[in-house]
Amino acid sequence: MNYAGFWIRFLATLIDGIVIATFVGIVVNLIGGAQQASLSYSLFMLAAQWGYYSLMESSERQATLGKIVLGLRVTDLQGNRISFGKATARFFGKVLSGLLLFIGYIMVAFTDKKQGLHDKLVSTLVLK
Repeated sequence: MNYAGFWIRFLATLIDGIVIATFVGIVVNLIGGAQQASLSYSLFMLAAQWGYYSLMESSERQATLGKIVLGLRVTDLQGNRISFGKATARFFGKVLSGLLLFIGYIMVAFTDKKQGLHDKLVSTLVLK
């Protein structure tokens, strides 16, 4: 298996961030422009991210738009497609990875299978 390393995954995350921010910006402007510091905006952003990552990574493509552009896909440890439930657990594991001073993400650079904390928690891989 050809594991995706830290920098290519970082780039995919940047692309996905642009996609999500654009979507959220359009929706917020269409419904009246909520304050970006408000709780409702933050909850909407979290829900948009959860939906985007979980739906895309459990889809037939097994990847978000950023991962598709870079030729990456999310799999279980055997290289199979993951379920929506596993993709959801992986997403919330990413929240934990970020809350721990991004150490969960930095782990990708130092583990044999290039797994972050969120990958290890739910037994997933990101492959090229």
